[in-house]
Amino acid sequence: MSVETRLLSHPTTQIKGTVQLTGSKSESNRALIIQALSRGVVRIENLSNAADTVIMQNSLVQAASDSDDRITINIGPAGTAMRFLTSYLTLGSAQFTLTGTNRMQERPIGILVDALSELGANIQYEKKTNYPPIKIDGGFVQTADKVSIPGNISSQYISSLLLIAPSLKKGLQLRIEGELTSRPYVTMTLNMLLEAGIKHSWTDNVIEIPAQKFLPATIFVEPDWSAASYWYAIVALSKEGTILLPGLKAHSLQGDIAIVNIMKHFGVASSFHEDGLRISKVSGGSDQKLFDFKECPDLAQTIVALAAAIKRDISITGVETLKIKETDRIAALKHEIEKFGATIIADGETYHVKTQDVYYPAQISIDTYEDHRMAMAFAPLALVFDKVIINEPLVVEKSYPEFWQHLQDHGFQTK
Repeated sequence: MSVETRLLSHPTTQIKGTVQLTGSKSESNRALIIQALSRGVVRIENLSNAADTVIMQNSLVQAASDSDDRITINIGPAGTAMRFLTSYLTLGSAQFTLTGTNRMQERPIGILVDALSELGANIQYEKKTNYPPIKIDGGFVQTADKVSIPGNISSQYISSLLLIAPSLKKGLQLRIEGELTSRPYVTMTLNMLLEAGIKHSWTDNVIEIPAQKFLPATIFVEPDWSAASYWYAIVALSKEGTILLPGLKAHSLQGDIAIVNIMKHFGVASSFHEDGLRISKVSGGSDQKLFDFKECPDLAQTIVALAAAIKRDISITGVETLKIKETDRIAALKHEIEKFGATIIADGETYHVKTQDVYYPAQISIDTYEDHRMAMAFAPLALVFDKVIINEPLVVEKSYPEFWQHLQDHGFQTK
């Protein structure tokens, strides 16, 4: 097979071993912004080697360059970098153009730009209103300290504003309108700021962060729970499976630790030890039908692919933000599971996965839509189908560069 495809199979369907996961991309990107704002007072350990984190790191270095007063930063497909840098660059001393891939230029940024503009920032759209690329004049004079932002959009907009809040001369009072989606990610941002000495208050739907200085600190980035979710699916689909995931803790800043409770319903048990998390296939599970991904949307693809493969009807909610990710993930999931007889039926904001017509061809070919999570959510299905072809497999470098090697280390045959 060429580098444009990867053929997967697993002759024994038995899984056992240890997988050392990279640092959390979500924590790493927040830590890098905090470190930059602290002017090096904050140190980072166990930084992720994911492509998105490398892009963030390189972009921050580029932004700090004093060689030019007009700097163009291309973040490619890195959505977190686009959102976080939009706020961060307003504090710089140059004029910045922030752009990305064609898909990135289709992902809205207007709500964040409007909030920053209310604070006094000068940001212009270079092409289409509400979408990148954008032109940012650094060094803005803050004219207000209060903004409101909808809670049912990407939490990255909220985190982006909170990260720069202590560096604003007037601080920030942020009011969240309506129900908050992905609350754990906002909590993660505030807790990481607290690790660096930044205090806040959160009363009802209002978060306040006064202007203040970062204190010397070392932020240790926990391994990535999103990456762990694929090993949960692998164990669930195995005949016998036990995997140790070093460094993962029962008390995590990451919302995707929700996979522990979700996978109880699919026959995977979790136990925490000094050396990390051990997950094992067990008998049982449950017949739970409805799963809410409002606080952990990145887990939805893993669970939908798993449910379709084992012919289990489920319903999912809390996934509206998936439509503006690397691809429209709902549409992508529907298209791919239909290749072996499953489907997704929309019912308002609830989606029903129907599996009564599932069949098991000897080989299936999965498209990835430039989306790392599509590749990793469907790769475990090689434990059910004789052969699984993953198209454009290098997309995994965005968050989990060692993914294919780790599969080989645990009995998957890849070509």
